[in-house]
Amino acid sequence: MARILLEARRIVSRWRAHGAGTLGRAFLAAAVIGVAACASGGPYWIELMPAPEVYDDESINPFTDKDPIENIPYAGVLYATDRAPAAEGAKEHYYLNKRGHVLRVGTAQVALGDEPVSWDEARRISLLKNRTDTYPLKVTQVEEFGILDRSHTVFTKAELGGEPSREPAKRFAAKVNNKLAISKHKDVYVYVHGYKVVFENPVLVASEIWHFLGYEGVFVTYAWPATPSKWAYFSDLETTTASARNFRLLLEFLAEETEAERIHIIGYSAGTRLVARALEQLALQHHDKTPAAVQRRLRIGQVILVGSDVDRQLFGTYLADGLLKVPGHLSIYVSDTDKALGLSRWLFTRDRLGQMWAEGTLTPVVSEYMWNTRNLSVINVTEAEGSASGNGHAYFRKSPWASSDILATLLYDLGPDQRGLERSQARPIWRFPPDYIERLRSALLEANPRWRQTSARGAP
Repeated sequence: MARILLEARRIVSRWRAHGAGTLGRAFLAAAVIGVAACASGGPYWIELMPAPEVYDDESINPFTDKDPIENIPYAGVLYATDRAPAAEGAKEHYYLNKRGHVLRVGTAQVALGDEPVSWDEARRISLLKNRTDTYPLKVTQVEEFGILDRSHTVFTKAELGGEPSREPAKRFAAKVNNKLAISKHKDVYVYVHGYKVVFENPVLVASEIWHFLGYEGVFVTYAWPATPSKWAYFSDLETTTASARNFRLLLEFLAEETEAERIHIIGYSAGTRLVARALEQLALQHHDKTPAAVQRRLRIGQVILVGSDVDRQLFGTYLADGLLKVPGHLSIYVSDTDKALGLSRWLFTRDRLGQMWAEGTLTPVVSEYMWNTRNLSVINVTEAEGSASGNGHAYFRKSPWASSDILATLLYDLGPDQRGLERSQARPIWRFPPDYIERLRSALLEANPRWRQTSARGAP
């Protein structure tokens, strides 16, 4: 982090010294954001995220004694991507950092550590507090099923060889349904990553989130074609707009061709742009239907936006277009220690959705809207332990409190008050109290009979 801040100061000092104009300011700001924003981990591996604080190695953890990975029909994580496939000899292993236009689906296998580990060892490592060793997650194999037929357009059919096959869609749906058939939770979870990462990154992040969900339901990573370059900020933001259609098609496919009871979405950083735009597209498509009818048709449950790099006023237009009729609930996590969003705001001179409102800037109209909208929660993570780690942007992985809150939302559909968050009568924004973990543990013991029974047996 010290190196990042020194580099950022050096770039800003150069801009000031040379009196750069608007264009120079934009390029230098992009360099700063490129240094400090949401590229997490190296190109081909990431370090296993800290264990959510609410978990312990006795009564509360998502893991069974039996290895759940053995029961996964595809032995990995499902993915959908509109990146172009890598040819033999390319520096990228599986997919290029370029737009591929159509939606390709498949499965990726992931390994923990440099040597094979048993399930008992993997469970022990993942629950360790204050780990001293590094435990890398790596993609070991990728199998593509083919192109999702509904993603073909008039512009791609000729280039890719005529009419698309239905087989990849059938095969992907079968993988989803076979896993749902053996899961207690019949839900699908979809992760959408931020900018400046290669294909493997969202696969690995999805795999660790799914790990801490106890491999319940089905996890799908959506890997849009971000570019691992500090100069790619602007082009990546344009790409999120281009990829929103394919993401919408993926959501429609999951609702129409799988047996998922609900589809949950976790969007991160620049990836929240395509999530928000896709939800707006769905709202406009179903503008003549009631929220209940839309949610019955699309089955979208929890939508969680973390570190959202979206113009706050632009997101307001999405809400005006009816975005909130699409999900069962929308949670927006905000922070006032997110340095990446601070730099983005400096560049665009517009507040970002993932920033906490400065004192006195939450208008009465917006405040009233937040109080009266039942399926919208704004959650301030500033006081959550570990939320300022690094540049304060990747707190959904780095803060054991934030990850605890997100996982409890996904697994048990608990509201903010049920999870132990609180808000004052003056502001409609939820916050983490000092005793949050104790509150959440009590809520989870109540929600999960197995945990409650284990805790009772362990009591003196």
